[in-house]
Amino acid sequence: MRISFACLLLLSATVSSMNEPHRKFVTQHIKSEMSENRCDHVIEERGISKPDSNTCKDTNTFILAKSAEVTKVCGKAGKAYDGGLTMSLQPFPIVICTLKTGNNKPKCQYKGRKVTRYIVIRCERKYPVHFAKDVFSLG
Repeated sequence: MRISFACLLLLSATVSSMNEPHRKFVTQHIKSEMSENRCDHVIEERGISKPDSNTCKDTNTFILAKSAEVTKVCGKAGKAYDGGLTMSLQPFPIVICTLKTGNNKPKCQYKGRKVTRYIVIRCERKYPVHFAKDVFSLG
């Protein structure tokens, strides 16, 4: 029984670490209810900054959808895109937060803009792990 329990703990830790990039993606880019006026608050609350720094991120995009809907883009709701990326087949409402003042946390101030765009993401093991860009149209 002890061996089984130890194996279960090891398996659980392995699965958990595999999902870490996806969890980070969700924290940085998924907010089903977001307005363009909430960029400063949400970015600060979620601790979003440039990788491995305390510097404000120049731009951060929030996808206004549930995580499960965005995950579908890694399957049948997406198509292959340049460089191993995947583009959504349907547009999503998004809020693009662009840094307007400040360079170091917590003095980051953003201007938000709400638009509807196709999203381009990188998927690993059928889960989104990186937001690459948004695309205005398929053309």
